[in-house]
Order: sequence, then C-alpha cells, then structure tokens
Amino acid sequence: MTVAEMLAEKPANEVYPDAPAIRFENVSIGFDGKSVLEDISFEVKRGETRILLGPAGVGKSVLLKLANGLIKPDSGKIFVFGFEVSAMREQDLYKLRDIIGTVFQEGALFDSLTVRDNVGYRLTDEHVPEAEITERVTEALRFVELEHTLDKLPSQLSGGMRRRVAIARAIITKPSLLLYDSPTGGLDPITSTTIIELVVKQRDVYKTSALLVTHRLQDAFTMVSHQFNKETNSMEPLPDHQNDPKTSFLVLHQCRLVFDGSTHDLVASDDPFIKEYLS
Repeated sequence: MTVAEMLAEKPANEVYPDAPAIRFENVSIGFDGKSVLEDISFEVKRGETRILLGPAGVGKSVLLKLANGLIKPDSGKIFVFGFEVSAMREQDLYKLRDIIGTVFQEGALFDSLTVRDNVGYRLTDEHVPEAEITERVTEALRFVELEHTLDKLPSQLSGGMRRRVAIARAIITKPSLLLYDSPTGGLDPITSTTIIELVVKQRDVYKTSALLVTHRLQDAFTMVSHQFNKETNSMEPLPDHQNDPKTSFLVLHQCRLVFDGSTHDLVASDDPFIKEYLS
C-alpha cells in the first residue's frame, strides 16, 4: 500500500499507533559547505513536549523545518508518526501536514487577509464550506481568547495578539503535533507569559505532542513548572515545586545535540557550556 493510500484510509497518527510523534536518526545537514546540524538523534513521544534550547544561529529553526518536511537532510532519517518524512513525496507530505500545526517566528500572518481568513487559510485550500470555516475559525480564536477579532487585519492587532492568532491558525485542524518556532520572540515578558499559558493549555487540555524552540529560559522553566487548570481557565504552579513529567529538554551547541533529558538533569548538568548557558 502506498503512503497516499494509507493516508486516505485513516489519519496519519493512527497508521502506526506505536510510533513516536517525531524521531530523528543520525540527521545531518549543511548549507554552502557549512555544517549546521551533525548526527542529530532524539524522539518526541506521543503526548510529550520537548523544549529545544541553544544559542542564536545554532540550527534550531532548521531542525523544525526538517521535522515538517520543508527541507531534506543531507543524511539520516526523520519520522513523523512512523512516516519517513525525509523520503516522502511532496503530495504525501501535504496530507501528513494535516495533523501538524506550525507556529512560525513572528507569527508570519498574511498582512492583506483578515484574521478570519488567516486562521482559516488551510481550510480554504481544502474547499471547506464558508459557513464551516467561520465556525471552526471562531472556535480556534476562542481558544486564544480573540474571537472578537474575526474581521480585523493583522496591522490592527498588537504583537502579542498577532502571535495568538498564529497559534489559532496552527490549531485549526486540531493537530496531533505542534511545532513552535520561538513563539515569544520579540515580545515583552507579560505578553510572553500569555503566549506560554496558551502553549501549556494546549499541552494539558488537548495532550498534543509538541516541539518548541525558544531562547528564553524563563519561558522554558515556566512551562515545566506550571499546569493549566481548566476550572479556573488559567495557568498555575505545580504543587510542591514539581516539574511536568511529560515536558523535557534538548540543547543544541556547535551543530550537535549536547543534552537530551529532564529538567532535573539539565539543571544538575556538569557540562561547561550548559552551566554557562543556564547562568
């Protein structure tokens, strides 16, 4: 059976039910003769959130593009829910992306489209009826508490609101995997906390697998030390200074993955680079 036939029969995340959400196997890539990522191997289990840390320019965004099949590695293999995206045809990747939501750097909204059309863009491509698009867009915007912005243009929104609209667009298809590329980049601390609260809400309410890139340690440690309370509709600290057991860390440095583990092990690491990075 071809990939297209398998994806026509059932959602991509159900074809290989025991496969992790993401698996990198010895992945390397470079550009213009310069190595960017070397021999990268890790997993994101189903329902797990991995936070990817590292200095600017170390290849974090490139890693997300590899996971989404937007670029191909020079060597190694990449699997998403058991499908080898590093070897898939573009038309098959398009179908697989139905269950992947991506929040791009700076939001990447279309300036000429309203919030409604930005959030519902993927549904328009799938020829979903207009009334259904509006209903689903409103539901996604309600999740980020912006349902009143349907007819506004991105230029009429604050930076934080645009980032929340980008999250609404990412979750419009109710994805099984979310890829966040620096969702709080360029935002002030208060607005950043609002965005992280939405990420934690998606993690705890919908149990979505996620790979999140950030350079903000405060955001990362807020995520691991907090939970979302559905009764109060707010984020709150975990009791007794606990850490979320399904949220853990990856650290990139000089093209390589130098850490893969829990919050406790990250903080206790004796690696000179990690100690300096965290200080």
